[in-house]
Amino acid sequence: MSGITAARTLLKAGHKVTVFEKSLSSGGRMATRATLLGNFDHGTQYFTVRDARFALALNTVPGTQELIKPWSVTSVRVLDAHGSVLEAARPPKEPHFVAKPGMDALVEHWSKPIPAQHFLKDTQVNTIQVDPKDQKKWLLKTSSKNGKLNNHAGFDHVILAIPAPQVVELLMQSTPKIQETGFIKALKQVEIGPCWTLMIAFPQASQPGLAHLGPQWNAAKSTHHRIAWLSRESSKPARGSIERWTIQANTKWSSEHLHDDPSRITAKLLKGFSELTGIYAQPGRNELHRWLYAQTIKPLGQPFLWDAQLGVGTCGDWHIGHRVEDAFVSGLSLALAV
Repeated sequence: MSGITAARTLLKAGHKVTVFEKSLSSGGRMATRATLLGNFDHGTQYFTVRDARFALALNTVPGTQELIKPWSVTSVRVLDAHGSVLEAARPPKEPHFVAKPGMDALVEHWSKPIPAQHFLKDTQVNTIQVDPKDQKKWLLKTSSKNGKLNNHAGFDHVILAIPAPQVVELLMQSTPKIQETGFIKALKQVEIGPCWTLMIAFPQASQPGLAHLGPQWNAAKSTHHRIAWLSRESSKPARGSIERWTIQANTKWSSEHLHDDPSRITAKLLKGFSELTGIYAQPGRNELHRWLYAQTIKPLGQPFLWDAQLGVGTCGDWHIGHRVEDAFVSGLSLALAV
């Protein structure tokens, strides 16, 4: 969201922009896992709209209104460690929105103005070097999953829309000149926690007379020692009717078990899910995903970093928070500064 917002804004201002995307698709943590049993939003679950600039973009970018839908989650329950409701259910203070058919659809839609030849997916930037043909410009050395190496030269500015620890790693691997930004000390103060996420489906629940399994609520925050968030994916608009849940572990437990065997993680999260929901049936499908950088614990405290002399900047939700709109505000603010 942050990188695409910055790219769109710069394009509109008349700049030529190239986007380098490590993955095969855009979206980042606004990610959707497509399966034969239905989609899972295994990253960001929903978004809110508090910033006027974000609201303006959602309301004015053509085609966006058709993509976003309110998630009529009656309440987000707060559960204790044993699955009991910790406090009375309260209606949400603000609408919860999702994109359809998955959260990644919004970023994909907003990326359309970027010409395909300037949106390089499966392309990871490994180092930033001074362009040997023009000392005032930048050259990026990249690689793809099949091992193909490339050089991309002639850039006036470089914007890094990746988590703070990855920015530090990239700067340290790049030319000494780019380390002169002075960003590294500030970036090392940022804390971003990991998250193990389990996606499970119960096709056996899709039977006449059986609306769903387990509790009446569709989303819950939890104080369980493993699990922080549960959501019934099939309750979201345009997601299909097969009973599906996304289970997200808390950052403390995820950190402690960051390198555990995936089968062990799956078993522990399934056990916690059963304790919280009372659903003891075995899922017909499960998939596990590890987010190394999921939840901002300590933000940078400013919406972006920008070194005008070198032409290098950073943006991302972690500058000011962890919400989708924080990512939007960061990318927009940096682009306007550029």
